[in-house]
Amino acid sequence: MKKAILITTILLLTFVNAIQISAVRLSNESLNYKVIYKWGLVHKQAGTARIVLNKTGKGYSAAAYARSDPWADRFYKLRDTMMTVMRQDFSPTHYEFIGHEDGKYSHDIVKFTHHGQTVNGNCTRIRQGRREPSPTVKHTSLTAQGMTVDMLSSFYYLRTLDFTNMKPGTKKSINIFSGKRKELLTFTYSGMDNVKINGKNHSAYKVTFTFTSDGRKESSDPIQAWVSTDEQRIPLKLIGKLKIGQVQCIYVP
Repeated sequence: MKKAILITTILLLTFVNAIQISAVRLSNESLNYKVIYKWGLVHKQAGTARIVLNKTGKGYSAAAYARSDPWADRFYKLRDTMMTVMRQDFSPTHYEFIGHEDGKYSHDIVKFTHHGQTVNGNCTRIRQGRREPSPTVKHTSLTAQGMTVDMLSSFYYLRTLDFTNMKPGTKKSINIFSGKRKELLTFTYSGMDNVKINGKNHSAYKVTFTFTSDGRKESSDPIQAWVSTDEQRIPLKLIGKLKIGQVQCIYVP
């Protein structure tokens, strides 16, 4: 669920087709989103999210905060936080996910080290269920070759891609580390599209995120994203599937 809610939805040096990095430079920003739950005729705001980016001397730091609305707390109370520290190219050096979901606590910490094209991840995974007296702690070591991101830094990397020189159907795949495994994150560019935000149409680049692991086996449903065509490259809308219905993250200007 957190992959769909936190933008909060999401890049390896292996190409299906060549994609170049544009000259987009992101600056300090705070982006707000409303989270909509949609199932049949049900279309109701279920939560909110905020993503903050700060430029530092050596790169960037970012944090994403998501929470369910009071009415949704009765069914699935959620208070999630993601934090990442990134270099100038948006490759992360430190990532944390802290989750309070449905009475369960989780905390993932990934420390990235870079040696040429080799990226290592020292992962700590902490979990505690509703009725468990104490948390369990597991440690994992991950290794990848080429560009490697976490769940939050992937969205900033996405925003620097040179969409103007892409053709619909162009793909790019990179590594992504979670708290327990390495996955392959593939972006598929669908072309230009119009998306309605608060009753107003916006021109956008449409992109689909696909997560695969264990020999290209999909590890979650694809996420669709619409990115603004202006210099800010703001993610305007994301859609992710749930077991029942779907969740939509809509940018609030």
